[in-house]
Amino acid sequence: MCTAATYQTKDFYMGRNLDYEFSYGEEVTVTPRNYPFAFLHGGAMESHYAMIGMAFVAEGYPLYYDAVNEKGLGMAGLNFVGNAVYRDAVRGKDTAYVAQFELIPWILGQCGSVREAKAALSGMVITGTPFSPQLPTAQLHWMIADETSCITVESMADGLHIYDNPVGVMTNNPPFPYQLFALNNYRSLGVDTPENTFGTDLNAYSRGLGGLGLPGDLSSQSRFVRVAFTKLHSLSPDDELHSVSQFFHILGSVDQQRGLCRLKEKEYEITLYTCCCNVSKGIYYYTTYDNHQITAVDMHKENLDGDSLIVYQPIAEQQVYNFTLRFHNA
Repeated sequence: MCTAATYQTKDFYMGRNLDYEFSYGEEVTVTPRNYPFAFLHGGAMESHYAMIGMAFVAEGYPLYYDAVNEKGLGMAGLNFVGNAVYRDAVRGKDTAYVAQFELIPWILGQCGSVREAKAALSGMVITGTPFSPQLPTAQLHWMIADETSCITVESMADGLHIYDNPVGVMTNNPPFPYQLFALNNYRSLGVDTPENTFGTDLNAYSRGLGGLGLPGDLSSQSRFVRVAFTKLHSLSPDDELHSVSQFFHILGSVDQQRGLCRLKEKEYEITLYTCCCNVSKGIYYYTTYDNHQITAVDMHKENLDGDSLIVYQPIAEQQVYNFTLRFHNA
């Protein structure tokens, strides 16, 4: 289970929580412009837009979970188990077939905006071809965003759906129209103490009563509502450090702690990592479950005209800034 969101201040930000019970060994991965992508069902990209994101690199290939490109377009794939349905490639048809694991580089490699992504997706078919026998097909849907718009893409039994996403938030199930409709149940929530309509004196015994009824459980529907409420009412100064800090607080509202979501004996789902990317500048920030100190990788500090992947293993162990030690050594 996962949560993705966008955030706009002076720059545009996009990121996600990845919630799962184990890690595949994902790494922050920069794909430079001349890394060759050869797509399973035909076609190749010898050169393309550079991108940075979190990926599991298998056999030298970046299997991206989320990424942004140098043009300011971001994309994240989230679990969509039970609803994702892919098609088979049909020989002889003049159709673009793209395997689900190729979709992020296929879009980010050639599209610089949501408008261009919509055009590329039109008439395209997502196939369920697995990367390898050891890595079966993942059931996913995707959020694609730039600083002006956001869409959700879902391949289902009745075809490929492209939905405008006005809240810039996505979780897992149910399908996106049901997620968005559920916000109607919480339309009375707000940030102010609600008006007393009972006609008698009542004691507003606590701050925060405007959000009374906001769901706090870990289900995907509740996470959608909670992070949408948090994001759409969120305020911060528009400089980089405050914007990044606020974004991590937004996704922190649906952080998943070990012990709260048991899958089987001694196996629990947790938030493996949280990322925030300054899509405008190509800076990828992340934290991990055991290390909440923010780490950054700037793709523009790398050679983006190269042809080899650049990878950084996430810092998983807790990093503590020891102020007392610094003070005594001053």
